[in-house]
Amino acid sequence: MNTDRWTQLMAAWGFSSHQETYDSLINAYSEKGRHYHTLEHVSACLRHLDNCSAKIEHPREVELALWFHDAIYKPLSSKNELESADWAASFLAESGASAEEIDRVHRLIMVTEHDVPTQSRDESILVDIDLSILGAAPERYEIFEQGVRKEYRLVPAFIYRKKRAAVLRGFIERPQIYTSGIFPEASERQARENLSNAVSKLEGRA
Repeated sequence: MNTDRWTQLMAAWGFSSHQETYDSLINAYSEKGRHYHTLEHVSACLRHLDNCSAKIEHPREVELALWFHDAIYKPLSSKNELESADWAASFLAESGASAEEIDRVHRLIMVTEHDVPTQSRDESILVDIDLSILGAAPERYEIFEQGVRKEYRLVPAFIYRKKRAAVLRGFIERPQIYTSGIFPEASERQARENLSNAVSKLEGRA
């Protein structure tokens, strides 16, 4: 997530460098209080994107969506994805993108709410990339859980444990967590193990 990559993305869109937007995004992901939804999260997403770019129909749209998808992040808000998607849409509109392109990017960001079915392969890939941390090595997954808890530090522990366990159970109950085919079956198994262990800890069973 550096200036060179941003400049290349802007060139792919046929835009000017938009250095001011880049700076705004960097500042947003560097906000105090972020412990997981940071520059490193987006950088990790971009690394996964590079490994599957040949499978993506609209690569510049998927990449732009990844840059913006957590740009607005207020832990107690239910509108983070919408506000991030609206920011991306405004940026694209001001830069001269087509309505179809704007709609696709907006939708790509909105599916990171993870509560609606994906409707395209690009959406499935982006969602899997965003959820890649679930299938990480156990020690890395534990750091992720700690980071999320720090972001919700204002929420009382007993409320947090209940709500967080419910969120994680929602992923466990899915027929399949990763649906795009960009991750091996081992990642699916690891994700389910990580999630099950996390729920056990949250519910005091481990």
